[in-house]
Amino acid sequence: MLVLVRHGQSLWNAENRFTGWEDIDLSPKGEAEARKAGKTLIKNNLKFDCAYTSILTRAIRTLEIILKEMDEVLPTTKSWRLNERHYGRLQGLNKEETALKYGKDQVYSWRRSYSLAPPPMTEQDLEKLSQKEMFQNISVPNGESLEQTYNRVFPLWEESIQPKLKEGKNILISAHGNSLRALIKHIQKMSDEDIVSFEVPTAQPIYIAWKNFKEMPEKFEFL
Repeated sequence: MLVLVRHGQSLWNAENRFTGWEDIDLSPKGEAEARKAGKTLIKNNLKFDCAYTSILTRAIRTLEIILKEMDEVLPTTKSWRLNERHYGRLQGLNKEETALKYGKDQVYSWRRSYSLAPPPMTEQDLEKLSQKEMFQNISVPNGESLEQTYNRVFPLWEESIQPKLKEGKNILISAHGNSLRALIKHIQKMSDEDIVSFEVPTAQPIYIAWKNFKEMPEKFEFL
């Protein structure tokens, strides 16, 4: 069994800004959303053997709040492969202002195309981001499409998450809208066109269970 949870609302979500790899904390609403997610998991009598999260604060804190609500302590793997899609030069920009600057259609294409990446970060901004301690020994991208996000998430699935599921482990993942879309695309065998329009609400658990792991999930539902 696998449960996916997008982090609760972040401070930049509340300000309608592109966040990507910027390390932004949860808003008070996001903290409340995470507590509600924990209550939902309790209500559904779900227990976990281990957890995964990204290395970004908003996903880590969402997991911590959920586990505190559940009164659980789990072995947790933190991986940059579960980070949000890198939004390149758009990171930090207000989405409405960006649409006025570049045009709604162009911004929509950057956000919702599977293979189109946003404008890359400047070399100066990329170097500044890469020098942060949390990104040491990581090749920080200067922007990513959803396809590129999928390609960096997939090795973690194949080498670590999937083997545990095959062993019968119950896993909780707290990550981001686009890294979770990448996992969902693979699990549900969704097309490039369908996955970009698939919405992953903040802090609403997605329950996935298999009878036979070689087949499609028996259950895929929002709790």
